[in-house]
Amino acid sequence: MSEYTAKDYKKGQPRWCPGCGDHFFLASLHKAMAEIGVAPENIAVISGIGCSSRLPHYMATYGMNTIHGRAAAIATGCKVSNPNLSVWQISGDGDGLAIGGNHFIHANRRNINMNMILLNNRIYGLTKGQYSPTSPRGFVSKSSPYGTVEDPFRPAELCFGARGHFFARAVATDAEGTVSILKAAEAHKGASVCEILQNCVIFNNGTHESVYTKEGRAKNAIYLEHGKPMIFGENNEFGLMQDGFSIKVVKIGENGVTEKDLLVHDAHCEDNTLQLKLAMMEGPDFPIALGVIRDVEAPTYDEAVAAQIEEVKSAKKYHNFAELLETNDIWEVK
Repeated sequence: MSEYTAKDYKKGQPRWCPGCGDHFFLASLHKAMAEIGVAPENIAVISGIGCSSRLPHYMATYGMNTIHGRAAAIATGCKVSNPNLSVWQISGDGDGLAIGGNHFIHANRRNINMNMILLNNRIYGLTKGQYSPTSPRGFVSKSSPYGTVEDPFRPAELCFGARGHFFARAVATDAEGTVSILKAAEAHKGASVCEILQNCVIFNNGTHESVYTKEGRAKNAIYLEHGKPMIFGENNEFGLMQDGFSIKVVKIGENGVTEKDLLVHDAHCEDNTLQLKLAMMEGPDFPIALGVIRDVEAPTYDEAVAAQIEEVKSAKKYHNFAELLETNDIWEVK
């Protein structure tokens, strides 16, 4: 097996604003691919339209910068017709969840074996600052000067509602956390969704400010690990416990609470009830969940299609076009 470095996956000079979260994510993707070890010629990176959708231009792999909202559809065709390729779909919150929302839910429902990256900055950056499907209610933008009157999509809720089997979250500035979930996504067989929280420094800077620094994540985030108790805080002084049908934050050592009382993360549980509650946590009352939140095995669409084709072919009397012609009466014209 060949050994690769991040340099083997790099191409071109990224053309994003200085400080854009896309720079951080691209560096992590290069590093993750090197650690995964799939050869560049066996990878396809597919995107739609948007700032983040320029990413395939900076990958020394196969790639397509396609049309608005259709990245998941094209990535699906790519994977089904080329099952040996490692397929990565790159979308922003506008491209992936607005015009591309229908493709997003069906790629999850079908469980296509590909990695869907959702770069979420809660704004349309390329078109200069309109609110997106993930912008919070009341958000003031060029297209909502008096504040939005809509509730946003929450990507985890949408993924889980579409019967998604893998959901993870990282912050763009957290290279270690991002690389970790990207590697887990590639190892998962089926559709994987990785939500990357990032800032648009021009039109929506600070939207993920509470977790954008290492110090912020120590205070305001929880890193979930399968089989590990749910502990967080600058000194690991807090934890999560079950509270009826919900969850609550507790301080370890207070009121007799010990580590044994805390919830233990089960990313492989087929029932997504608790996983969804974790994914939906928001500050300031709860920490933001990072890491692999759900990772459950299930049959994949592309493998099922390939198996079905082989099954049908084996039952037929013909296996190619020439044999098909010979199944009917044949006349020789002289």
